[in-house]
Amino acid sequence: MKTTLKTLAASLFLASALAAPGLAQARPVTLTTQLQSYSGDGAYLAFYLTDAKGQYQKTLWVAGKKSKYYKHLRDWARGSGLRASEFDGVSGASVGNGKSLKVTVELADTLIDAGYEIRIDSAVEDQRENPAEVRVPLTKQGAGKPVTGRGYVKSFTYDM
Repeated sequence: MKTTLKTLAASLFLASALAAPGLAQARPVTLTTQLQSYSGDGAYLAFYLTDAKGQYQKTLWVAGKKSKYYKHLRDWARGSGLRASEFDGVSGASVGNGKSLKVTVELADTLIDAGYEIRIDSAVEDQRENPAEVRVPLTKQGAGKPVTGRGYVKSFTYDM
């Protein structure tokens, strides 16, 4: 029994040692978005990652709870296939005009400075849709630097 406990303890120690670096390889990244003042309903926003070739990789956050409107976030909708598994647990309320949204997501360190981009699609009911309104490289150097969108996004920053 003593040998079994020692073996189990050694196995747990080894497993923990191997898992800990993997856990340390991700970091919190805070996405802060300030919207323009406009007339109309709240904006739907999709925050997602693309690789160096511009191919969709992962949903980071979706602002807007009614999934029937997600098709208006065109580039994200095409990339994600509108599969619920892509946005379950990473969605919240739409964002009102002139308001801001701040969310924190976990991103693997291997994505930073590796050619990935954070993109934001936006849409407002009965108004314009803006696919890839914001496109910003995911780099250490770009952290904290505001970017202006082409539509409803007045400014966007990410911080690590």
